[in-house]
Order: sequence, then C-alpha cells, then structure tokens
Amino acid sequence: MPKSTLLIVDDERSARDGLVRLFKRDYHVLAVESGSAALELLKTRAVDVMLSDVRMPGMDGLTLMEEAQRQHPGLVVIILTAYGDVELAVQAMQRGATDFMTKPLHLDKLELVVKRCLQSRNLEQENAALKAQLDVRYGMENMIGHSAPMQSVFETIRQVAQSRATVLIQGESGTGKELVAKAIHQLSARKSAPFVPVHCAALAENLLESELFGHEKGAFTGAVERRVGRFEKATGGSLFLDEISEINASVQVKILRALEERQIERVGSDQAVDVDARLIAATNRDLQEMVAQGDFREDLFYRLFVVVITLPPLRERGDDVLLLLNHYLEEFGNENERQFKGFTPQAYEVLAAYDWPGNIRELRNLVERMVVLARGEWLDVEDIPPHVRQAKSMGQAVLKASPEMTVDQMEKEMILQALDRTAGNRTLAAEQLGMSRRTLHRKLNKFGLTRRVVDEPDARDGEASDEG
Repeated sequence: MPKSTLLIVDDERSARDGLVRLFKRDYHVLAVESGSAALELLKTRAVDVMLSDVRMPGMDGLTLMEEAQRQHPGLVVIILTAYGDVELAVQAMQRGATDFMTKPLHLDKLELVVKRCLQSRNLEQENAALKAQLDVRYGMENMIGHSAPMQSVFETIRQVAQSRATVLIQGESGTGKELVAKAIHQLSARKSAPFVPVHCAALAENLLESELFGHEKGAFTGAVERRVGRFEKATGGSLFLDEISEINASVQVKILRALEERQIERVGSDQAVDVDARLIAATNRDLQEMVAQGDFREDLFYRLFVVVITLPPLRERGDDVLLLLNHYLEEFGNENERQFKGFTPQAYEVLAAYDWPGNIRELRNLVERMVVLARGEWLDVEDIPPHVRQAKSMGQAVLKASPEMTVDQMEKEMILQALDRTAGNRTLAAEQLGMSRRTLHRKLNKFGLTRRVVDEPDARDGEASDEG
C-alpha cells in the first residue's frame, strides 16, 4: 500500500525538523514554515493529513485550515497548539479540524492520532467508493457486499431487471429479499411506476384475496365501498409478494390466472379487469418440497420458477460481515448523534465468529442496540449482547484485527487465517471465506500471497490459475 503524505506547518524550525524525523520512516513528509507556503504547496501536491501550528506570523493555523479545506474538501487537519490555546483548539474542532494536540507534544500519542485519523478517512473513502460503485453499476444503494455469492446476486439482478420475467427470490429470513425486489424494480423500465409490496404472512386468509384483487361494494360484510386491489395498484410497475408460500390454494389459482391472462376479478364481481404488473415473489421455504407434499400448486410453482435468485445467508458471505458492521455503525451513529471510532479488535473477533441466524436483520438490530447502549467511543466486547458473546461457531473465521487496519488489511488477515487453517488449500479456504476459487485467486495475487497455497490435485486448478 502506498505511503500517505503528511504536511507539517510550523514557523519554528526545530519543531518542524523533529516532526519530520518522527514520521519520515512511515510517511512521505513535507514541511513548510508558513500558512501561505502551505497553500502554495497544496496547489501542486496531494496531501492526506496536515499538521498545523495555530499561532504563526502572517496567516494563523485556523485561517490556513479553512482555506485548505475549502480547496481540498475532506482534508484531515490536526491542530498543534500551546497549552494556553486549548479553547482556541476546541473552536478549531468545531470549524473542521479532525483532532488537536497540545505542546509540548507527546510523540507516541501523536503517532497514534495520525494513524487513527488516516484509518477513519480511508474507511470512509472505501465505503463511499463501494457504495458509488454499486449505485452506478447496479442501482442498489442499500445493498452492501463484495463476497463472491453477493457479486453473483448483483449480476443476476442487473441482467433480469430489464426483462418482463417473473422473479422468485429465495433465502432465509433477514437476508434482504425485499431489498433485491426493490433493486430489480428500480433498475427496470417500470421504475417510474409503483412498487407495491404485500407481506402475505401478515394477512389473514379471508383478507388476502380482497387485498390482492380488490372488492366491490357489498361483496361481504364491511365492504362499504369499492376497493382497488394491489394488482391494480401495481399496474405499470411491480408487485412484490413476500412469503408467497403462505398463500392458500384458492388465492393461488387467482394469482396464476393473473400471471397467464393479465386479468383479475375483484371479489364480488365477475367482470375482468386488465392488469399489467410484473410479479416478484419471495419465500424462505422450499417451494419444490411444498409442491411434493401438496401444499403448493405445481402449475403456479413452474410459473414462478422462471428466474430464481437465491440469497446466501450471512454466515456464508465471508468478510461482508465487516462491511455491514461498519456501515450500520455509521448509520446508527449519525441517527443517534453519536460519534464512534469503531469496533475494538476483540469485538471484531466475537462478531466475526458468530453465525448470525437472523442474518442482516439481526446484525442491523444488534449494531443499533450497541450504539444506543455503548458508553465509550470504541464498541467493545462488553457492548455485545451476552447471547452473541457466548455463542460458539466452528466454521466462521476469527479476525485478528487492530483499530488501525483498513478493510483491505482486514481482508488480507482473514485470507491468511483461512489458508493457515486449511494448510494452504485454496478450495477449502475459499469455502470458509464465502467466495469462489476464482475470487480467492485474484485476491492472492492482489496481496502477494500466492506462495501460501499448495498444489491441489483438482482439475479446476488450471481454470483458476489461468486468471489474473
């Protein structure tokens, strides 16, 4: 990874030289004696962190900071100030400084502050880049994941969105089936028309038919006026039937007719109404098994089984867990007006080892609980609910992380541990990490780890090694 660049701004030469000596081994270091010289340098050089004294002849540090950040939004600025300037430094934090330290400087602490500022900025940039990539390529701003199973899901969504095909989304509860349905709708030519969701399991059997197809006035007790059903409301757009496995046989027949003839009849009427809604269905049950047991109509099953998207459970998504933890920490931190530096290494280990039976929904709720109840600026093991701390997971990688690690460094560490556990066997390591052998091979090349693998007597090795 290329070295970050630091800019030191201080009118005292001894102070500048001391900081250059401190940082030059780990960073590219630039040093100037004034605010005006710093601004001139920033016109031609990219800088990651600027460390600036406050009281300097000519331009003071706060003026420099504001002008530098105006020209370079997102520039990390650490203010260096004499003890008597602490109140001024606090004002600087309010005006855009990332941190401040008082003189005489505690050098070990200053090094740690710089590392943490860079880690925070790098994580923000990586998350923003990932989110932008998904937005542009898939239109799925609320879906996060770069594991092989999720990349396959994203590609299928992109391919199927522009068609008229019925889509069946399969997956455990909490895996994000409705998010997939919304993404398909948003990427389709129907995106300007309604996306109409129906959570079938939440409706009583006697209400579901009326909810889907509407009813005429007087059709049954309580039907005091005509009501348009969800199929009609979704005309021109998409109808999402969540947990379609819970629909009874009589309603299944009407859904089949709506799909085949693009017509429905309201309850209490024999007049056909044309509808044009694209159907996206979801289930957490095995519909094929239900057909075999006589609990689901075979003809409707095959009408639904056109394009199938199977969402992987979170336990099979490898280091997507880390991305999701950081994403929801930022979301709920902002929502609750609390700022956190991240998860401690020990907390990462516990959360990475957990099986997540409730999948993304469980992870999201857990992070929200931790944010609300946390007492410190780092989320630690004691902030994790007891049932998660005590859970044992044999198949999940345990991440040996540190607060300064970037996402790439965390990913590399997880790969190293998987290779160690499997004695360098790529197939087994990829399975444990929740990625394909091809993806693992690319990452081995990326991180320079190709010597950590063993030759496998597997015909697929040639296929994987041809890549990259």
